[in-house]
Amino acid sequence: MLVRAVTGPPVRRLCRSRRGAGAACFPLCRALLGVRGAEAAVFLQGLLTNDVTPLAAPGAAPSALYAHALNAQGRCLYDVMLYRLPGEEPHILLECDSSALDPLQRHLKLYKIRRKVDITPRPDLSPWAVLPGDSSLPEGTGQAVLLAPDPRTQLMGWRLITKKGADPSEVIPGSEVGDVQDYHRHRYKQGIPEGVKDLPPGVALPLESNLAYLNGISFTKGCYIGQELTARTHHMGVIRKRLLPVCLSAPVPSQGIPEGAEILTEAGKQAGKFRAGGGDLGIALLRLAHVNEPLCITLGGEKVKLSASTPEWWPKPAAK
Repeated sequence: MLVRAVTGPPVRRLCRSRRGAGAACFPLCRALLGVRGAEAAVFLQGLLTNDVTPLAAPGAAPSALYAHALNAQGRCLYDVMLYRLPGEEPHILLECDSSALDPLQRHLKLYKIRRKVDITPRPDLSPWAVLPGDSSLPEGTGQAVLLAPDPRTQLMGWRLITKKGADPSEVIPGSEVGDVQDYHRHRYKQGIPEGVKDLPPGVALPLESNLAYLNGISFTKGCYIGQELTARTHHMGVIRKRLLPVCLSAPVPSQGIPEGAEILTEAGKQAGKFRAGGGDLGIALLRLAHVNEPLCITLGGEKVKLSASTPEWWPKPAAK
């Protein structure tokens, strides 16, 4: 049975080149971890940046949340998507980078203590990203467990959870399975980080990673691990570096750009670091003072030019 939990404004068409096409479903290199029990929401509330309590209210919106788990120094350990599964007992799914599944499970169990929760991987389920074609997402039937708007921004479409091995075209009629690299290019173009390459564990800071712009943090929820530095930075209002989409000038090196490569201005000043990318698109942590300058990365004595842009979905005051 399909649990369709779509709220908020309709998502505008993303795949303009796919005229006449339905939604595209992209298999993700992400894993799911189930946190189940009467205290599931209370348990997660003290470990994640977002307010989990609305997710735990039976039948209440939202149906999905975005959040980070931080270390004690306030740096990102794991970026997660949270989903409330239907049922009387609270059952919350955490979607994370597949390489982070075991570390995340250990992290949660470290703080479980006497909480009445069960923490179990869900290899029987598969997460998908869904980007719409020329029309809104149709009602579907089939082997869907959950279908919800991506909580980060409407430009990212929907998240779909199916049983392992299910055909998404049977869940969403008229949809097709897309190349996951197209999904990554789409989010790089929008400046949306996802996974350990974009958000290196123990390195990335949540506000520099635009967590507030991505609906991934609550500044009123109370204490959680790593809150102190994050709250202080927010209230001071000084964020000098942010993750931004970048475009590389042709020709792009065949081996790609190394993760963590230094980005310089034409004058040789340090402007930031390249995080990850695909082809001529990528995401980089840049000093805002140098965003509008010509930038480059030096590889093997050769300079690769690149330019940064401010995403249209950012809050308007932030884009100034």
